[in-house]
This record gives sequence, structure tokens and C-alpha cells, in this order.
Amino acid sequence: MRRRTGWLASAAAAVLVAGGAVTYAVADGDGGPNDLKVPAAESADAGFARDMAVHHQQAVEMSYIVRDRTKDEDVRRLAYDIAQTQANQRGMLLGWLDLWELPKVSEKPPMAWMGMADMPAGEDGALMPGMATNTQLDQLRSDSGRRAEVRFLRLMIAHHKGGVHMAEGCVKRCEVGAERRLARGMVASQQSEIDLMTGMLKERGATP
Repeated sequence: MRRRTGWLASAAAAVLVAGGAVTYAVADGDGGPNDLKVPAAESADAGFARDMAVHHQQAVEMSYIVRDRTKDEDVRRLAYDIAQTQANQRGMLLGWLDLWELPKVSEKPPMAWMGMADMPAGEDGALMPGMATNTQLDQLRSDSGRRAEVRFLRLMIAHHKGGVHMAEGCVKRCEVGAERRLARGMVASQQSEIDLMTGMLKERGATP
């Protein structure tokens, strides 16, 4: 019951943040002429919102898995922070798509907005760079204790590196000011967490 309550609280927070983000995206951009324009369906703005929402959802899933597989408070605290942050950001991204009245799924492959249209179909569920495969997620679910901690940290470091790459692409290509600012914040925060998780791996006698 406690876990279900946590998920509901997270969902409610995401809705509230998304609502604020929608207003922010329209009324408080960088001040340029594109701030009040609705992006095209296959624009970088729309592509980043779609792809990062999917990317974030897996990070949330991995975080909740490891919280159930270890009693280590440092790992559980990190996992909770990642889950809350990325669930809220995902709500913002999906909120923008709703505001723009754009589809949440594209006919083009993931990352096409970054010039990666020839990217092969995701192997074993890993749709984008950095994403864990279905097999790796099953392994995380079956691990416990230190093994779960190490696997989670390794998977999340790779996941964050893929997220940073995508966010940097938005900083270069997106036209909505608020979305560029969100992307810059993702780069800074996820890089900081990569450094933190690398140190946590070393404490456990492991490497990324």
C-alpha cells in the first residue's frame, strides 16, 4: 500500500509540474520570436519531448526496482531522487506535447530529430542510446543487495550518458526557450549524478 501511495503522489506531482511547465513554455521563453510558436510535429522540440519522456520512464522504472532490491540507504535515496526528478520532468515534456496538440508517438525512429534517422531498431527493448535492455532489467529484478546496487549504478550511469547526449542535442536544436533551459538543467544534473554514481561504484569495489 505504501508503494502504491508513493506512485500516486509522484503522478500527482507530475501533473502539477506539467501544468506549470505548459504555462512557462508559452509565457516565459528566452524572449525570442519562436517562444510563442507551436513546434512542428517532427521538430527537434517535439522529438526531444517524445524521446526523453520514454528515456525518463525507464530510469523511473529502474529506480523503483532497486529500491525494492537493496536496504542500502545511499542507493535507495539516490534512486528515489532520480525517480522523482525524472517523473516530474517527464510530466513537463508530455504536458508540452499536449499543449502543442502534437502526437506522443512519431512514425519516424527514435532520435531522428538529432539526425540519427538510420538508427537501427532497439535491441531487446533498448530503444535509444543508454537504455537498458529487457534482459538487463530482468537481471536487476533478480539481483539483491550489493549485486543489485552495482548493476543499478552501472545501468544508470550508461542511461544518464545517453540522456546527456540527447539533452545536448536539444540545447543545440530546440527552439522553445523553456525546453532548452530544461535540457541544459538535465545535462548539469545528470552529469553530476554520473560523478556521484561512479564514486559509489568505487566504494563497492566496482567500475562503470
